[in-house]
Amino acid sequence: MRVLSIATLFPNPARPSFGIFVGNQMRAVVANCAVDLVMVSPVGVPPWPLSRRKPYDALGALPEASDASGIEVLYPKFTLIPKIGGDSNPHRIAKAVLPLARQLHAEQPFDLVDAQFFFPDGPAAGIVARELGLPLTIKSRGADIHYWGQRPAALKQMLAAAHQAAGLLAVSEALRTDMIALGMPADRIAVHYTGLDRERFHPIERGAARALVSALPDLGVWSEGPLLVTPGSLIPRKGQRLVIEALAQLPGVRLALAGVGEDERALRALARSLGVADRVQFLGQVGHDLLPHLLCAADVLVLPSASEGLANVWIEGLACGTPIVIPDIGGAREVVQNPSAGRLAERTPDAIANAVREILAEPPDQEQVSANVSRFSWGVNAQNLVRFWRAVLDGNPVTGDPQGDVQDAAKAS
Repeated sequence: MRVLSIATLFPNPARPSFGIFVGNQMRAVVANCAVDLVMVSPVGVPPWPLSRRKPYDALGALPEASDASGIEVLYPKFTLIPKIGGDSNPHRIAKAVLPLARQLHAEQPFDLVDAQFFFPDGPAAGIVARELGLPLTIKSRGADIHYWGQRPAALKQMLAAAHQAAGLLAVSEALRTDMIALGMPADRIAVHYTGLDRERFHPIERGAARALVSALPDLGVWSEGPLLVTPGSLIPRKGQRLVIEALAQLPGVRLALAGVGEDERALRALARSLGVADRVQFLGQVGHDLLPHLLCAADVLVLPSASEGLANVWIEGLACGTPIVIPDIGGAREVVQNPSAGRLAERTPDAIANAVREILAEPPDQEQVSANVSRFSWGVNAQNLVRFWRAVLDGNPVTGDPQGDVQDAAKAS
């Protein structure tokens, strides 16, 4: 089976952590499954002179191909129109990818065109699949449905691609429901849970992990007192503001924010205004090698996002033995199924503070927390993805019980 997979959300030499979960998935596909995968990650670069500014200068200098992510990836450039051109990106991506796709297809035919994000990747891959006369599959991950699905121009393209596709994937049952509500064909949507690097994300005794991250010059996290960690880009959708406001109700508790983004200045100002600046630490971008140690060091992972499909960091935090406090969004109920996994809390400072208090009052054992995600692995994830592709090519997409799919693949492995 020869698959052309298109993913704008994918690691590259300029941004090695960008879309790392997609990179993890595709490395597992290449390593564990009999698939001839051609990975294409279109990179948007604006016209001159914007192309000379950061971060576009580094993106413009990317090579046409690189194996820096662990597999060979092709990086064609498309013209990006910052801020105002989002709805029209699929056509520019397809224009950049098509010559390459036609050449590769002529040399050795593809069986399938795949997109790993619903927008802009899905409609772009739809154009490529139509031009090559091949079946199309598209995966949705959360923000692509919840954000772009509210924009009429983008939604029109997404629905056209969804009805063109022979099979669709969602990262949770809840996201599948949201896709159906938008008008996507229910009989073509299967659930495909995320994976997990179990060698990297596993419990390390909390005290030992705290001692390690407090001694590292790149982190220097506080070594004493209850510690909350909120990982993710510092953007309004992730809800760090709510965590800082909750912190004001949690004397003696400290908060580490792991991420960078446009909201940092406002978040720092908020922490000062609430008198908790001395208990809030901005760690910046935490590398994937250090993230497991940080998660193990935390007493609670708090992430009050406005929307998620099924966040990888939920699974990674639990795998490290750290209970989570998250809103009842996306696949949250598919992950937090008992108190040892954490709490589902409304997106209010009071609710978040109460949930954290409950966990700190009776902290669960790290191994007990980790057991909540024992069914997740990148190996199982890759097997289920390849099984889905094969079913699509056989004209019989898998849309059964997603939990059964995971467990059946785990038994087969």
